[in-house]
Amino acid sequence: MTGPAGGHNLSRSSSPAGVGGWGRWLGFGRRPAPAEPAGATKLGVIPPDLLRKIRRIEIRVRRLLNTTFLGDYHSVFRGRGIEFSEVREYFPGDDIRSIDWNVTARMGYPYIKQFVEERELTVILAVDVSASGQYGSTGQSKLEVATEIAALLAFSAIRNNDKVGLLAFTDRVEKFVPPRKGRQHVLRVIRELLYLRPKGRGTDLGPALAYVSRVQRRKCVVFLISDFLTSGYESTLRVAGRRHDVIAVSLTDPRERELPAAGLVTLEDAETGAVTVVDAGDPGVRDAYRRLAVEAEAKRIGVLNSVGIDRVDIVNGRSYVEPLAGFFRSRAKRN
Repeated sequence: MTGPAGGHNLSRSSSPAGVGGWGRWLGFGRRPAPAEPAGATKLGVIPPDLLRKIRRIEIRVRRLLNTTFLGDYHSVFRGRGIEFSEVREYFPGDDIRSIDWNVTARMGYPYIKQFVEERELTVILAVDVSASGQYGSTGQSKLEVATEIAALLAFSAIRNNDKVGLLAFTDRVEKFVPPRKGRQHVLRVIRELLYLRPKGRGTDLGPALAYVSRVQRRKCVVFLISDFLTSGYESTLRVAGRRHDVIAVSLTDPRERELPAAGLVTLEDAETGAVTVVDAGDPGVRDAYRRLAVEAEAKRIGVLNSVGIDRVDIVNGRSYVEPLAGFFRSRAKRN
């Protein structure tokens, strides 16, 4: 796409994307949100093309689950720990540290507490559905990849006897699906991600993380799936990480890291609609673009590390299974 003659200086001060760099400015190749199906309603009949998409995702994910991925998931998420079950009479050889002294005093004979593993976990898939997710240079948008990752994690959760819920967000909470079990529930999660027409276009992690903490009083696992093209979320993420097990799944596209030598290129900020023209044929411009991308990535990694949040880095166009499985294996060794 061409525009007015002349290049654009990609300096830090002139970077329209600010902290996020130029990742969401790639107007070329950005997929517009599909039009609302005619006559569709929130709970209406699902269009046949949407059903086919859901089915394709389910088939692909189930094939992946037949590999070692499910075992890797289970090795990390084994449950919250142990919970009290009952008391019984003390027998010689029992651990005296388990004696329930209150019951013992009432009954006049030693009783011990018994505990069982609390197997069931609650998993929340917090998925960024902002406008920057519509971009993709590899045949799939970042949001489509995020949907497949969410489906893989959701099916892994229910196979592990865990509940799974969905929180779709932009700069606001767009949709919340309460945690439940079962295949039909997971298919609903996939449908919501494919069918959702967000009201917001920007990205703000704060409202989403605050919402999770309000609706989930007990500790849960939160997979935060986003391109993180935003700023100012460090304190909110730190608070959420203290209450819940938050795992950041960071999505990037190759074109968000490196600009092709394509001459004059029109860049559009998918979230604000602002447009600029750059001379991608200028090596200096491409170097500046690459430098801004590296700095933005380093800053994101630094923020996540500083608040103690685990992360998985996914690049659009490459396998997302290997980074996820590698993360689970690495974390299992730490547990």
